[in-house]
Amino acid sequence: MNKSSFNINIYSDGAELTKMKNSYTSGYINGFTTNPSLMKAGGVTNYLEFAKQALAEFPDMPISFEVFGDDPDTMKKEALVLNELGEHVFVKIPVINSEGESMASLIQELSRLGLKLNITAITTEEQVQTTVNAFSKGTTNIVSIFVGRLNDAGIDTTTFVQRSREICNQKKGSLLLWASTREVYNICEAERLGCDIITVPPAIIEKLGGVGKSAEEISLDTVKTFQKDISELGYSIL
Repeated sequence: MNKSSFNINIYSDGAELTKMKNSYTSGYINGFTTNPSLMKAGGVTNYLEFAKQALAEFPDMPISFEVFGDDPDTMKKEALVLNELGEHVFVKIPVINSEGESMASLIQELSRLGLKLNITAITTEEQVQTTVNAFSKGTTNIVSIFVGRLNDAGIDTTTFVQRSREICNQKKGSLLLWASTREVYNICEAERLGCDIITVPPAIIEKLGGVGKSAEEISLDTVKTFQKDISELGYSIL
């Protein structure tokens, strides 16, 4: 299988160039996303240098880079810098800051300036609606709903995703993104519920080759793996 097998755009989620390259060569992905936590995990020490390297490596792919600021003024300055890095850059702005304050006014201002935005950390229908309302008509932006994190809290997100799709339909160019993917099946769920994009970590992208296997094939593969590991253990029960 390859990306043509899916009706949803798959973005690789991470901040390690080697893994990004591997994801790209897999043939499954249509873009990239990053965030500060992923940069920390990837050992990135110079944000702009990393961003420029990534854009040079994947010049025709959409890539989202997130602001670091926690107040609107700083976020705006950073957003303008990131926007200048390339035409395929989407600037990630959190829907709220660490004090819980809405960034709607900033989103509206940046959208009016023509920036392509990726609004992140969205977990409620109200946040989705506020975000879409802030986008200027005729612009293209991403609405990132953190489905995986909600599921981690034991929350059934089916209705939330469906309602988010309806809200995004209110304004052309509002792309719905399923974020914080936990397993391959999330791609099927996101596609079924009408998401435009799903972010997938490299470790899960590596598993996409197994999509389409029958239950019987999975059973046999599992037992073969057990037998391989048993032989390598070098000891027996009897």
